[in-house]
Amino acid sequence: MGCWILNEKLSVLLLLVWLGLNFYLFIDTFHWYEDDNAYIYTRIMLGSTLAWARASATCLNFNCMLILLPVCRNLISFLRGASIYCGGALKRQLDKNITFHKMIAYGIALNATIHIVAHSINIERYHSSQSKEAGELQNKLSGLGKSPNESYLNPIRSYETNTIGQVLTTVAGITGVVITVALILIMTSSTELIRRSCYEVFWYTHHLFVVFFIGLIVHGMGQLVRGQTPQSLLLHNVTYCKDHYWEWENTTQCPLPEFSGNKPVAWKWVLSPMVLYICERIVRFWRFRQEVIITKVVTHSSGVLEIHMKKHGFRMGAGQYIFLQCPSVSQLEWHPFTLTSAPEEDYFSVHIRLVGDWTAALFKAFGAEEKALKELWMLPRLAVDGPYGSATTDIFHYRVSVCIAAGIGVTPFASILKSIWYKCCNPNTVLALQKVYFYWICRDPSAFEWFADLLFHLETKMAEKWKNDFLSFHIFLTGWDESQATHIALHCDDKMDVITGLRQKTWYGRPNWDNEFKKLAENHPSNSIGVFFCGPKALSKILQKTCNSYSSVDPRGVQFHYNKESF
Repeated sequence: MGCWILNEKLSVLLLLVWLGLNFYLFIDTFHWYEDDNAYIYTRIMLGSTLAWARASATCLNFNCMLILLPVCRNLISFLRGASIYCGGALKRQLDKNITFHKMIAYGIALNATIHIVAHSINIERYHSSQSKEAGELQNKLSGLGKSPNESYLNPIRSYETNTIGQVLTTVAGITGVVITVALILIMTSSTELIRRSCYEVFWYTHHLFVVFFIGLIVHGMGQLVRGQTPQSLLLHNVTYCKDHYWEWENTTQCPLPEFSGNKPVAWKWVLSPMVLYICERIVRFWRFRQEVIITKVVTHSSGVLEIHMKKHGFRMGAGQYIFLQCPSVSQLEWHPFTLTSAPEEDYFSVHIRLVGDWTAALFKAFGAEEKALKELWMLPRLAVDGPYGSATTDIFHYRVSVCIAAGIGVTPFASILKSIWYKCCNPNTVLALQKVYFYWICRDPSAFEWFADLLFHLETKMAEKWKNDFLSFHIFLTGWDESQATHIALHCDDKMDVITGLRQKTWYGRPNWDNEFKKLAENHPSNSIGVFFCGPKALSKILQKTCNSYSSVDPRGVQFHYNKESF
């Protein structure tokens, strides 16, 4: 537990601050509407559900203010660049921007649910206040507003009124339904199942946030909940008059109370982040308009399309990623891809695997399904947004780094490994990084033969430079058939591995992470070790737990800093 707190202290602190602000806003608003004299008559009708509705609305506004900030990619990249002076802890926190975005979304969903339930009860109580059983005071309050010079308190004007129909004719009711539907669609389409199987559904429905925010701003203009005006409070002694309602209009201290709705405040909460997000989209649009020159296209037999590109002013770092759009495939969709080239190269590249409808359409547009690719001048236009920073860019800041990839999660490390090679070859480069452990868990290496070729080339070059110990490969094959097993057994004594062609042999089965981390801790007893992972969520949880388990409570001992790749 101590190690976990040591590694996750900043995440825990930010979570507690966020929760603390939510609780403070909820409790403060709740007490305001429970105690304020302006809402005494409203509370007589609605009871405590008035405070529940208004407190949840305040928290809803607060979280809607925050929800756009984690997805402002350029802002995150700027802060990430600036955080170089603040240590790796802040950078690791910025890499969790999507996790924070999801956490805020859960807060919005919770407060929206409370708000909807509370107002549903309020509407029913408004309706019941028109009945004779409600009592004379509530009947008196509900009857206000029938004369021309009177202001009303109860929006349900008679007991015979259809409450659902009445509410759906108000600004608050219509926008409330629109907001709720938009939120439900956004939340349900954000589940991992839909994101993995139908990314396009997730992408399109997520842009209902525009409808959600417009509805949120307009919603408060309905002024469904009303309180006594400040002028009326001065003339109408509410403490006395609520118990002497029969004297209303007949005595000077009890004139008819006047009511008005609260002025809308949601726009004050969300205006700044919306302006910031609009600026973000303007920057993205400007990048979209910039020309991208395709210099080379390679089709790999494993169903991978390799694209080399150039763009004026493009500056990348190892391990960064871009968003790619092909207007001939879709005018709206942008998809994230890790850069597989090194910053030292005069181009930038991506490797795109054939998975899903969008990549299938891209393959077809490039002619990758045919025997011969199209000529470069015949290829469709591509738009690039980025590059953006990611967790793997911090590999060079540690003396010892551990890179762990599972399946297609290997792509972020192509850029890193290439950059390592270039830096090692440059005598003018001073590297803080002294040792790299690379783990690759793969079911079928032939699916990523382009990466196996890269590893072979890198190992050969490292051997030529007498730097065999700098980079240590640990490749684990988790799937093989009987013929492969026989072939492996016959060539187990060969100097070169029969699967990858590397000098470092392939392991068969899954790694025992306890043993691996125990060895790492023994080999580097007083180091801060950066652990970088890209792959399935289930394995990520195991690795994070293992990092916490093998980190020393003593700050002078070995510390494993876990970083995971996320878009």
